[in-house]
Amino acid sequence: MNKHAILHTPDSGKFCFPVSINEVSLRLRVSCADIYESITVVYGVKYNFFEKQNREILKKRFCDGTYDYYTTNLELDDVRLVYVFEIVHNGKTYYFCEDGLKEKYDFSKAYFNSFQLPYINSADVHEEVQWMREAVFYQIFVDRFARGDATKCEKYIDQKWNDIPTPKTFAGGDIKGVIEKLDYIKNLGCNAIYLTPIFRSKSNHKYDISDYYNVDKHFGSNKDLKKLVETAHNKGMKIMLDAVFNHCSEDLNEWQDVVKNGKKSKYHDWFIIRGDKPTKNPLNYECFNSCTYMPKFNTSNKEVQRFLNDIASYYIKEYDIDGLRLDVSDEVSKDYWRNFRKIVKELKSDCVIIGENWHDSSPYLQGDQFDGIMNYAFTKICYDYFLDEKIDAVGLGHALSALLMRSSNQANRMMLNLLDSHDTHRFLTMVEGDKDKLATALALCYMYIGAPMIYYGTEIELNGGYDPDCRRTFDWNKLDEKIQTKEIISILSKLKERNELMNGEISFATDAELFVLNRISEKGHLRLLINNSSKNVGHELKGKLLCSHNYDGKSIHKTGFIIEEVK
Repeated sequence: MNKHAILHTPDSGKFCFPVSINEVSLRLRVSCADIYESITVVYGVKYNFFEKQNREILKKRFCDGTYDYYTTNLELDDVRLVYVFEIVHNGKTYYFCEDGLKEKYDFSKAYFNSFQLPYINSADVHEEVQWMREAVFYQIFVDRFARGDATKCEKYIDQKWNDIPTPKTFAGGDIKGVIEKLDYIKNLGCNAIYLTPIFRSKSNHKYDISDYYNVDKHFGSNKDLKKLVETAHNKGMKIMLDAVFNHCSEDLNEWQDVVKNGKKSKYHDWFIIRGDKPTKNPLNYECFNSCTYMPKFNTSNKEVQRFLNDIASYYIKEYDIDGLRLDVSDEVSKDYWRNFRKIVKELKSDCVIIGENWHDSSPYLQGDQFDGIMNYAFTKICYDYFLDEKIDAVGLGHALSALLMRSSNQANRMMLNLLDSHDTHRFLTMVEGDKDKLATALALCYMYIGAPMIYYGTEIELNGGYDPDCRRTFDWNKLDEKIQTKEIISILSKLKERNELMNGEISFATDAELFVLNRISEKGHLRLLINNSSKNVGHELKGKLLCSHNYDGKSIHKTGFIIEEVK
């Protein structure tokens, strides 16, 4: 037995976390090379654990290729929880506690070294935003999606609609264009929209905001924003805005005051400046990336926190938005995000908070900061499997299992699972135009736990390399064509309404040829099978065929999939 592989961290958000005010989820990590007769959690109330103990068997749920993960949920009458793990290996019983692995355990002294979750306080439960269970997001880069305002000034537009964009060209898309296309988006099966920034800015992407309280005139007006949200809500759709709180435009009034007055400015400490006045040569202030025109806020400053909180509060109270995507969120003070969350959730408890974190984000997903993140780790796994083929079906199951074990059950259900975005190559371009791979990757995106996100134009098989090429205009003339990807997205979006995908558990069962993903709830069992091997793989349906690609009824061809309802 590999004793060094055994790991459990109490009250951690990964291995022990409350899922409600009287239910706790526990995980234990062990080596996947070891075989155990049983793993049991022995638990009770910390004040009488010696006298009264309960037992619950853990089940092996996931394997990441190095470790197995055993899990269970405990429903508690008394939430002052203490526990140890009883492990049976090769006929011998061991106990795992805060002191490590022991051959004997003295329950009379458990108050010294048992694991504990001392109390479940309601404020410490990461509450799910329930509508995220059925959400299918559609991301829109506003300047390139649709133009609806035929009366606005066109002087700023400097590219024809279907031209290849440059970093600084404007195509003319606006909020009225989004409003006009809401029925199209809903009919595609998407019920939530994520807009890249829409506020006053001199760029086409609007990530350098100079006025957070006004919609940029290129995109319309605040009245247009209000109409968009109201119209979307009337159609049963949600609107999530992009909150750029890490940095601002150099045209922001507060920054310009610092440029003019240096340390005499009351806003000097709103930013991170090494010296009296900010200078670009040599650069003496923090900025986003190397973009000197986007100075970074000092989000540890309480006045900055109030300034940003007021902005978020305004759009929730005045426009009733449903979510905030937080740009460059991992470079912002955690102290600020904790305060920000309280403000947002007090105003609208089901306003979802999604961080733009590209890496393992468990410190942010404890229920005190973000609800979920843009799941770029999922994107990378899809690259490894479909693009580079670095991993086979077994490796895909391992990678997705490891990803799930980074975060709590609640956070996993509120992830934004994406194949591409305005910050990446388009997936279709990455796979060199292979529409079979795109279709199959989309099936995985929908069947995995979390909310799938479609980047505008994916459904019409829009290509594009890295920024700005990934931000091409939407070709509305293509809607007259029969497009494979659009049809598949519509079918998958309909499946997302099923209980198995909204509420079901997930598991993987794979071999070297077929990847198998199961979603099971009390309502039924759905199964996704993917063939990414070099040959056709035979499969007889176990129930009703719900969606398929490159399947002839007997075999799943290369880069094909089926989704079946298992009877």
